[in-house]
Amino acid sequence: MVFMVAAALSNRRNRILIAIWIAVVVGALFALFLSAQNSEQFGRLQPWILLASAAAVLVIIGLLARKIYQLVSAYRSGVPGSRLTSRTVLVFSALVALPLLTVYVFSLEFLNRGIDSWFRVEIKQGLNDAVVLSRSALDLRMREYGGRTERFAVSLSNQSAGGALFALDEELRSSGASEIVLYGEYERIVGAASQEVADALPDRPPADLVRTVSSGSTYLSLEPVGDSRYLIRTAAPIPGTPFSRGDARFIVVVYELPRQFAELTDTVQRSYSQYGDLAALREPLKYSFRLTLTMVLLVTLLGAIYGAIYSAEILFKPVQDLVAGTRAVAKGDFGMRVPLTSHDEMGFLVQSFNDMTKRLRRAREETESSRAAVEREREWLAIILARLSAGVITVDRDLLVQRVNESAGSILGVDLSSTVGRVLGLGSDAETGLLPAFVAELRSKFATGRDEWREQIELQPAASKTSSRVLVCACVPLPKEESGVEQFVIVFDDVTHLLQAQRDAAWGEVARRLAHEIKNPLTPIQLSAERLRRKLLPALSGSDADMVERSTHTIVQQVESMKQMVNDFSEYARAPAMQVATFDLNRLVTEVTDLYRSQDASIEMVTYLGETLLEIAADRSRVRQVLNNLLANAFEALEGVRPAVIEIRTSAITLEGHTFIELDVADNGPGFQSDMIGRVFNPYVTSKPRGTGLGLAIVKKIVEDHRGRIELGNRPSGGAMVRVMFPVSEQERAIAPGAEQGERRRERA
Repeated sequence: MVFMVAAALSNRRNRILIAIWIAVVVGALFALFLSAQNSEQFGRLQPWILLASAAAVLVIIGLLARKIYQLVSAYRSGVPGSRLTSRTVLVFSALVALPLLTVYVFSLEFLNRGIDSWFRVEIKQGLNDAVVLSRSALDLRMREYGGRTERFAVSLSNQSAGGALFALDEELRSSGASEIVLYGEYERIVGAASQEVADALPDRPPADLVRTVSSGSTYLSLEPVGDSRYLIRTAAPIPGTPFSRGDARFIVVVYELPRQFAELTDTVQRSYSQYGDLAALREPLKYSFRLTLTMVLLVTLLGAIYGAIYSAEILFKPVQDLVAGTRAVAKGDFGMRVPLTSHDEMGFLVQSFNDMTKRLRRAREETESSRAAVEREREWLAIILARLSAGVITVDRDLLVQRVNESAGSILGVDLSSTVGRVLGLGSDAETGLLPAFVAELRSKFATGRDEWREQIELQPAASKTSSRVLVCACVPLPKEESGVEQFVIVFDDVTHLLQAQRDAAWGEVARRLAHEIKNPLTPIQLSAERLRRKLLPALSGSDADMVERSTHTIVQQVESMKQMVNDFSEYARAPAMQVATFDLNRLVTEVTDLYRSQDASIEMVTYLGETLLEIAADRSRVRQVLNNLLANAFEALEGVRPAVIEIRTSAITLEGHTFIELDVADNGPGFQSDMIGRVFNPYVTSKPRGTGLGLAIVKKIVEDHRGRIELGNRPSGGAMVRVMFPVSEQERAIAPGAEQGERRRERA
């Protein structure tokens, strides 16, 4: 709003200045027209003409400089239409300047010739001749009057005093003189005659008149007496009157020059004087006219250039708007509308542009709507992929990753978020988790030319100390894109826990049947063997008695072993309700380790118990069973190993936002065999010469019943390590990740 008001004020100020400039220019031209009619007017108006012209030039220079500055700034800034406006202004200025300069040059030439024509020799000679002629005529008239006065003076020489006075009146009437005065001695008036009634005596004669007459000469003089009135004063001595005696007499006759003759004489004299003055101003007049004409030329030329700029701006304003609109459309602004200022061809072009932008805006809105729908579908797909427990990877035949979800990295044990746009298996994480084996499996499948397949594959992690994983993997080709690049979507899931759950369920069923089918006949067999021993030993002697003793002892011992095996199977198969209570795990560890220290003093047992360990809510007896099984396995693994060390460590950890109590049992024995490390939790899998292989399976089952986690592996320094994690409370156990995984495994089983 402020810019609009400022622009309006600026335009108003410009209009006022232009109006003042036009008024000044018109006034200067009018004054020049008037002065050209009269040289006197020119001399009087010339300063004002020059001042007005200079003011007009300064005003138009200021306006023009501002316009040129704006035009140059717009040209350098690349304002739309500025280049076209500049070219148009240059063309218009050239078209205006050439005729004006031509007229100016010819005007100067005509002006110089015109002024020179005023001072031609013929005109000057004519004026001189007119002056000489007027002077000659005047001299002739004066000599004529002088001669008449001389004759009248001669006629008075023989007159008496009375006759002289009468002769004065007669001469006044006949000569047409205006006044006749007769002077006696000492310039005393003797008589006078006048055409007008005199109220006073005639004036005293001039001294030069008296001197001339005293010398005996006739006196002639021309005396101006008013506007175009001249008097011819003549005087002559009266002959026969000796001046030496002091009684000299002379006559003074005054004639009035005829009015027409006087006016013509004044006109000729005035014209001659004016011509002389004008001749003296010949060069200054030329300079003044040149300067005035130059100022008028500058005013006209600068005004024409300013008008060209102003007209070009108005003319090309729609073009500038169209260029600005085109640039805005090129940048993606389809909301640009050019104002419609006329209804001619330019207006039709503007209207067509507005219609085009309207259609483009509607098309873009439709495109944006479609793109938004596609983006929403992509977001939904991304959310679905992120929530899927299965891994999804989109690659081409060279394993260039296009898309990958989070579950894929979790299953393969590596962060794949940074692999998008890179070849799978290349980078710092190429030898991490299941990725190397997975990449090798994919390359082998693509090498055979199979584009669509579904298989269950077993992968060995890069760290051989951990167990292998079983993945169900499917590959489906995607439709080819315009670039012709083949892409494939690979979906895989880790079914290791599912298979383990299936095996656990199968072994549980086997254990229940074994416990039912085998345990029932074992007791009668044992009782029968003991009865035979009691009945037969007293009746036999020697070798027969020894044979019966050994046979019955073997039967009873094997029955006890089978009972223990059946009890282990029963323990593995049954799932009794847990008796959850809060207890101190450190105290339980201390109690169990004290019992095992007393069994074999050659094995050193080292405990690292967490000082700030929280009490856990679990089944104390079953946790004790876990600890007993782990320590029993460690003792069996350390047979023949010296020094033998067992380390038990407890600590509190936070995993995925949940609190666990961690129990680690490690030894420095031979560790787990690499080919069995992935199957040690399976029932009846053992590397020991005796035992059922149910110990770790029962431990794993108890841990899972507590919604905990169990991990095992070989230590870098040698020996085996088993890590068990229990949720710290019933609330943590209900929401712990291990609980969800356990439930999913059970559901799959």
